[in-house]
Amino acid sequence: MKIVLLYICNYKGKSIMVLAYTRMALIGFVSIFVLVLTACDSEPKEKKSGQALVSVNGKEVTMLQLNDEIKRANIRPDQYEAASKQLLESLIARQLIMDEAISNKLDRTPDVMQARERANAQIISQAYMQSIVSKVAKPSKAEIDDYYQKHPEYFSQRKQFDLTIVRIATKDLGDELKKIIESAKSLDEVVAWLDKNKVQYLRNLASRSTTDLPPQMATMMQQKSKDTIFIINEQESSLLISVNAIKDSPITAAVAAPQIEKFLMNQKYKEATDAEVARLRAAAKIEYLNAKTSTSDAEKPAVQSTVTPPSDVTNNLNITESVSEGAIERGIMGIK
Repeated sequence: MKIVLLYICNYKGKSIMVLAYTRMALIGFVSIFVLVLTACDSEPKEKKSGQALVSVNGKEVTMLQLNDEIKRANIRPDQYEAASKQLLESLIARQLIMDEAISNKLDRTPDVMQARERANAQIISQAYMQSIVSKVAKPSKAEIDDYYQKHPEYFSQRKQFDLTIVRIATKDLGDELKKIIESAKSLDEVVAWLDKNKVQYLRNLASRSTTDLPPQMATMMQQKSKDTIFIINEQESSLLISVNAIKDSPITAAVAAPQIEKFLMNQKYKEATDAEVARLRAAAKIEYLNAKTSTSDAEKPAVQSTVTPPSDVTNNLNITESVSEGAIERGIMGIK
């Protein structure tokens, strides 16, 4: 029996055409056909890199994934074994949930697709900017010493302020209360008025130094008398602040050096990222389509850096987490 067999399959990413033109018995034909199918089905399935720990519905959870989770969780060596088991179970649960979400086609919803695109862009941008700042040289000893000498208010002449802070709702800071604050000789008198009028408030003590405060505020606190009540206006609440005491709190160059180094590195990171964004903008063709952006705003290279810099040695007063430098400098006013 003469038989012509043409079969196309995919093997290791390549299309294979098998042509059998022979005279054989039926059983021989069947044997060849089975061999062809076996060759096509033997293509290895894609596997994740790294030693597989668990298979979840045919999908592997690997040692690389587990190690990444451990790294992100900052696990101590003595907690490694227990944490590894918990994190592995979390990876299994995540894979199960993801499989179920995909089976329900949630991965194709507009919100999810947009979030995935944004996350992907952030990760890639972060990796690139990290490669830029990794080339930034650390501040030299001369740079650190120079910064120390030029800013005695932060170090050799640093002051510490012992404060009393009263937080009230901004809606309660009416004209009548402002008059009380103007005439009060102390914050205690204001608190007494709040109690009498059943105005809710929170009162606590805090210590801040000139390295914690915006320069304008630190200068004002030193110049005003102790009976001055400072008001910081926030959106939902306002802070009434009085200075109980001002003390000398100098820092030596040796103690300040690590903080100054971090601060200068922060500055260098920002300069490097700003310069790179400006270079990329200059080399790119950017067209604003249906965007309400003025030319002056468009030319500004101000972009939030995707690289997280070290903490700043001159952080602003953070009596509450929602208080920013802008809010302090705009909202503070001395009232006698």
